[in-house]
Amino acid sequence: MSSDSKKLLQVRESIPDGLLDCDVADLHNLLEGPTLIHLRGRRPEPLFISVLLHGNEPVGMQAVQALLKRYVAKQLPRALSIFIGNVSAARIGMRRLDGQADYNRVWSEGTGAEHEMTSRIVEIMRERNIFASIDVHNNTGLNPHYACINRLDNQFLRLAMNYSRTVVYFTKPEGVQSKAFATLCPSTTIECGQPGQAHGVEHAAEYLDAVLNMAGLTDRPVNKQDIDIVQTLAIVKVPHSVSFSFDSDDEDVDLCFSKDLDHMNFSELPIGTVIAKVKNGSDVLLHAMDANGEDRASEYFDVQDGKLCTKQTILPSMLTLNEKVIRQDCLCYLMESISVPERL
Repeated sequence: MSSDSKKLLQVRESIPDGLLDCDVADLHNLLEGPTLIHLRGRRPEPLFISVLLHGNEPVGMQAVQALLKRYVAKQLPRALSIFIGNVSAARIGMRRLDGQADYNRVWSEGTGAEHEMTSRIVEIMRERNIFASIDVHNNTGLNPHYACINRLDNQFLRLAMNYSRTVVYFTKPEGVQSKAFATLCPSTTIECGQPGQAHGVEHAAEYLDAVLNMAGLTDRPVNKQDIDIVQTLAIVKVPHSVSFSFDSDDEDVDLCFSKDLDHMNFSELPIGTVIAKVKNGSDVLLHAMDANGEDRASEYFDVQDGKLCTKQTILPSMLTLNEKVIRQDCLCYLMESISVPERL
């Protein structure tokens, strides 16, 4: 383990003074950087919670603060390990700083201090016989609250559906926290709506408390009537060479998206749905990379009469109007509904 990664990660055995009431943007005043906090509880196998992997998604930290305040004067029902991620980006409300690694893309093999840091965290939690893992996020676009898993396994499904009956199954992108921890224990990511919504914090806090109080996760098969599962088909990105805007009067960009694009999230879009206006004379397409790394954009989109339209029925999620996030991450994900497998 390099000295840079050891310096990057701070490990504590107690809650730092002032943490429970600190504004997310001010965490840098209390924490030197990414911090892993271990707390004891009645059951020794810890619940792992990761928050602030993206600095513009405060809901996880706010939910953890609300959760811990419930146990100020009493013992935690289970040991708890909390990873607080990108506090430097949280200071200015950015997903990540320019030139900085994405803290939710470094949980796989790679070089650099961030990859070494996450590898160290995984090994620390492996040694502690972890019970379950929950990664907490906000959305930048309009989306319902939902959970994500990387394995179609009854314990994973039950962990996820305790948060929402809508569950997204995905295997790409690589390097996400939930996929790394899926090798250790039941693991899920919860998506808690947009930042600044009190209901998102309340829902997350109630869920974290419920899991913290679980004695275990049953492997009993999930009732198909109790869950709606969708599977990610492709990650849609705007090519770096393509300019875009959400300003309908901007005629200089290659793609001009609708101002209410994110209202299409989790809605089945029929063939011919207009996604964007295309600059005159351009036949530019988006990229739509499947799980095998193949670009399937020509199967999902085409240009008709100067408009970028759907070529088949699609179900998008995480459409956002945030241009910075689109450049740093993606425009959206394409999904399809699937049934609970008969045997898991």
